[in-house]
Amino acid sequence: MNRTLYVAKTGLEAQEFNLAAISNNLANANTYGYKTGRAEFADLLYQNVRQPGAQATQNEENTLPSGLQLGTGVRAIGVQKIHTEGNAIVTDNELDLMIEGKGFFQALDQDGNILYTRDGSFQVNQNGDLVTSSGYLLEPNINVPLNSTEVFIATDGTVSAKEPGVAEPAQLGQIQVATFINPAGLESIGKNFYVETLASGPPNVKNPGDEEAGQILQGALESSNVNTVEELIGMIEAQRTYEMNAKAVSAADGMMQYLNNNV
Repeated sequence: MNRTLYVAKTGLEAQEFNLAAISNNLANANTYGYKTGRAEFADLLYQNVRQPGAQATQNEENTLPSGLQLGTGVRAIGVQKIHTEGNAIVTDNELDLMIEGKGFFQALDQDGNILYTRDGSFQVNQNGDLVTSSGYLLEPNINVPLNSTEVFIATDGTVSAKEPGVAEPAQLGQIQVATFINPAGLESIGKNFYVETLASGPPNVKNPGDEEAGQILQGALESSNVNTVEELIGMIEAQRTYEMNAKAVSAADGMMQYLNNNV
């Protein structure tokens, strides 16, 4: 009975973890550039009472077609980010950018570390530098003259601005994007940012449109890729599975109570 209680306990913990991941997805359904997190699980060690393929008897060559293995439960092994592209939200704001395809914008935090994001809701600071909504500088830095009347950003990341009295827009710089061999290995640190890890591999910085790098779409933002219908269904499944594990705990407790009272 103690085994049953322990196994059911691991099931309760796993579904609580699953529900937390689903809740985080639903909470970020309207977060620009957010990527769905999928909870993943693995079964725990098995107690091998009888090994599959063992001899049926000591004096016979017949082998057992199946074994007697008792599982000890389940555990959460991670939350994998699903980096499928979200839908485009047209804003007509000249500083709102979206990457159509693979890649991440680069930004510098206050300590000079490079962060990565799919959130392209950029603004200008008091110096005219392009910054994220958290105030971090875009990398490479793009400075927009204060007297600019209009900013143009091409699909290849070339940034130009039109100034009063000048017929041709002046080129200001080049936006670059970083791609990773395993974007699911990036570490989420909040504020729509990721940092590089050993699992993600090093960044491959390119101009938009080069090789596998996505192109830039001006005047649009990438929505979250959360499918609310799927998340709600997953929530119902997690709740029902939690209830079944709770019933297993209750059943094991009832059996032990019966033994204590009648044996």
